[in-house]
Amino acid sequence: MQLSPMQLSDLDADRRAALVDRDSGVEAERETVREIIEQVRADGDAALKELSSRFDGVEVESIEVTARIDEAGSALDSDIKAAIETAAANIREFHAAEVPEDWRADFDGRELGRRFRPLDRVGIYAPGGTAAYPSSVLMGVIPAKVAGVEEVVVATPPAEEIHPATLYAADVAEADAVYQIGGAQAIAALAYGTESVEPVQKIAGPGNRFVTAAKAEVQGDAAIDFLAGPSELLAIADDTADPAAVAADMLAQAEHDPDSSVVAITDDAAVADSIRAAIDAQIPERNRAETIEAALDGAQSAILVADSLSAAATFAEAYAAEHLSIQTADDEAVLDAIDSAGSVFLGHQTPVAAGDYATGTNHVLPTGGQAKIVGGLSVDTFLRATTVQRLDEDSLSGLADTIRTLATTEGLDAHEASVSVRLED
Repeated sequence: MQLSPMQLSDLDADRRAALVDRDSGVEAERETVREIIEQVRADGDAALKELSSRFDGVEVESIEVTARIDEAGSALDSDIKAAIETAAANIREFHAAEVPEDWRADFDGRELGRRFRPLDRVGIYAPGGTAAYPSSVLMGVIPAKVAGVEEVVVATPPAEEIHPATLYAADVAEADAVYQIGGAQAIAALAYGTESVEPVQKIAGPGNRFVTAAKAEVQGDAAIDFLAGPSELLAIADDTADPAAVAADMLAQAEHDPDSSVVAITDDAAVADSIRAAIDAQIPERNRAETIEAALDGAQSAILVADSLSAAATFAEAYAAEHLSIQTADDEAVLDAIDSAGSVFLGHQTPVAAGDYATGTNHVLPTGGQAKIVGGLSVDTFLRATTVQRLDEDSLSGLADTIRTLATTEGLDAHEASVSVRLED
């Protein structure tokens, strides 16, 4: 495994680009998903069933499986159900705190404000099928429901028996429908509709590169949350950090995908060596060791030694990580120097996995540096904001010269006249 610590200052342009300029893999799959989308648009349910057979190896009879939700709980152990319920309660509590309030205020006689209204129907993509990813269901459905969306539907890959944990999570999150469709064809069905699937206004949730490419392709016909690529972690550590904990966080994200990006940066060369040693010690104990090693071997992963924590923070800002772990003597000071990150994990007792499942924050987060321009999934994702204004005669009169002058400057005399006709009356 090629993960020897290296000096941050020694990175050449190509190596730095491999770390900082990460790619979601969208462009490479655009042509493939375009064909899938057109097939779904043309043939509807028949296309979904054929594509499920071709890509998932499943002969789908009924695309909608909402009725199976009621039976899911009886197929699960009580501890699994309790974990889903606890995570759901924490996610619901956190997102309830995000809900904005309508407001109006007086600005020198101008009554101005904003109001917030939920979307009507949204689709949540949840990876799954035979695998169980109930957390993805909770993270997508709950903020939409908290926002007040009337219909929230879930698309998850088909299986002979969809994992009951996925269905139970849909029940606990109060999803309105569940469809067993996966990949690019699921995104097409949500965006354009079929005989069984009504189209939605917005599509959210994580997926592989085909799902991401499909979201890019349908954007404009349906809104999307953002384009998310493979999982990412940047860990900042100093000599107070526990190298074993840093290594464990790195392996936890690396086990998602061979293309996962995991980077540790420290101002102490001895800490860097200890992190590497801890990685070597822990990998043999992990079930997905092969996937982890592939991710750590990639040019997108590294252990870096910076001249200072200030230099590490500067690198972190350029990196704009999906997950940012700060394990230093003064976590808050380091955080103050960084603006761009999807979700931040402060201190030695805050594993990234806690945010993945149970703290209540959302784990659907921007990757590939998009944290510089967008935040993670939230209640805001499912709301539309409207500005509101009311003027009386005095306030309109006070603005009249400004409006007339700007309207005349732009050659829009009807704008000017819409003011004059009111004041003349």
